[in-house]
Parts: sequence; C-alpha cells; structure tokens
Amino acid sequence: MLSRRLLRIKVVKALYAHIKSESDNMMTSEKNLLASIDKAYDLYFQMLALPAEIVRYAESRIELNRQKKLPTYEDLNPNTKFVDNAVLRLLANSDSVNDRLAARKLGWSQQPDLIRTLYNQLIESDFYKEYMTRSERSFTDDRLFVENFFRFLQDNEALDTALEELSILWNDDLGFVLAMILRTLSNLRPSHTELKVMPQFKNDDDLAFAKTLFERSLVNYAANLEYVDRFTSNWDVERIVFMDNLILTTAMTELVSFPDIPVKVTLDEFIDISKYYSTPGSSVFINGVLDKMVESLTAEGRIAKSGRGLLDTKNA
Repeated sequence: MLSRRLLRIKVVKALYAHIKSESDNMMTSEKNLLASIDKAYDLYFQMLALPAEIVRYAESRIELNRQKKLPTYEDLNPNTKFVDNAVLRLLANSDSVNDRLAARKLGWSQQPDLIRTLYNQLIESDFYKEYMTRSERSFTDDRLFVENFFRFLQDNEALDTALEELSILWNDDLGFVLAMILRTLSNLRPSHTELKVMPQFKNDDDLAFAKTLFERSLVNYAANLEYVDRFTSNWDVERIVFMDNLILTTAMTELVSFPDIPVKVTLDEFIDISKYYSTPGSSVFINGVLDKMVESLTAEGRIAKSGRGLLDTKNA
C-alpha cells in the first residue's frame, strides 16, 4: 500500500501547485492530487510488469542465437535460468497485474531501447552472473534474484529518464514503489499460483487522511502562516523559502487535525520531507520552529492527542 510518507509528499506538492498557480478552484486541485496518488499506484503495476518485458527480450535473443548459420554450443544449449525463473513467470502470468495494465493502458511496449539497455546492464551485474552460474537453485533463490533485480533499478538513469517521459506524475515515486514491490515479493511462497498484490491503501483512513490534510491545509493556509510567523522572528525572513513555510503550515494542520497521529511522527515526517524538497539548511530551521510551535499549540489546547506516546515529542 502507498505509505503515509508518500501521501504527505503528494499533498505538499498539490498545495505548492495550487498556491503558486494562484488557483481559486480547490476541487480541481484536489482532483489533481487524487490523480497523482492513483498514478503512483499505477507505477507499482508498471514496475511489476518490467521484468516480464526483459525476459521476453532475453528469449528473443536466445532464439536469434539458435538461428545463426553457425551456432556455437552455447547458442544451441543456452543457460535459461533467467527466463525460467519461477518468480518472474509468476509476475508475467499474474491476472492482477495484467488486468491493471490493460485497464489503465500501462506497459513497456513503447520502450524497446530501455528494455535493451536494462537487459545489457543486468547481464553485466554481479548478482546476475552469480545466479546464472549456480548448479542448482530453489524458489527462494529465484525470489532473492528478483528482489535484487528491483534493487538494481534504484537510481538507474535510463529508467528514471523513461519514467519521466511516461508520466511527470511519477517523479520521486519510484523509491516508494520499489519498497512496495519488495514487500510483495517477500510474501511469495512456492505454492502460490497468483501474485497477491498490495492494495492501494492500508484502509479507507489513508485516503481520507490525504484529502483532509490537503483541504484543511489549504483553507487554513493564511491563518497557519500567520501563526508560523510568530516563531520565525529570529530568522532572516528573506531567506525563509516558500517551501519551508508550506511544510510548516501543513505540519501544523496535521498536528491539530489528527488526534490519532503522534506528535513525533508528524515532526519526523515533515522534517524528513524538508531534507528532500527544500534547501540544505531547511531541516534544521523547520525542526526548531516546529518544536516551538508544538509547545505553544499544546499550551493553547489546540493539540488534542489521546493514548500513550501521542503527545511525546521525544519518543515514538
């Protein structure tokens, strides 16, 4: 399922786009937010379909080698461990994956150059060479190989470029999706005949969380920004970037609007988001301001948490 971290990032990006565009249509911006969340779930299936495409390319290479005028022994007796991998076959034949691909018009058929590039990179990797030279292998070995394949895709320039061309909404989603895939694979067993895909959300609360965080952050943006300003008097106002203020006001919304989310979780999440989406020094600034805001909001009775650990900003 899509993580709360990814949902928070989607909300912050949607708020940024709405405010910067000076839009006055919250419903349209919220629809764009939900479309972006749906698209992240599409990427989960798009990536699950990728190894099957590479297997098909590998099979075509094997067949071409067999048809050579003067084939070698290796051409006629190829190592088929990769194309016969039980987990890769399960992914390729998954009705859950293929139905989503068809319904959402997803797939890699228009990316032959990428498939060739990834295949050539794969066969040069150490984990591929080690797997292919094993005398025997088990289902667990097959699964571990596929897990390594998806780890190998992290920070792959060719893949990143292709994904950006396929959908601008997939920017920054790959790491989250690969983590989902690794969790999916970890649950596979030899007896399984169908891949059990993860749901889009853990439960209905996650979708409600994203929508509520977006709506309340937007409606209360001006008031929250005014509140934030009370705690930034010791900072050079001209050096406080827009994204810092946006992260702070969104964090404030979460602090006062969700009694079931521990304070520390909110602080940690938005401080980490600032490390990737704002300036190098933003996390220190946001950490300091949030600490003061929590103290003030708690004294005012605006942070109402119930349950062990929900108010503690030191221990989760």
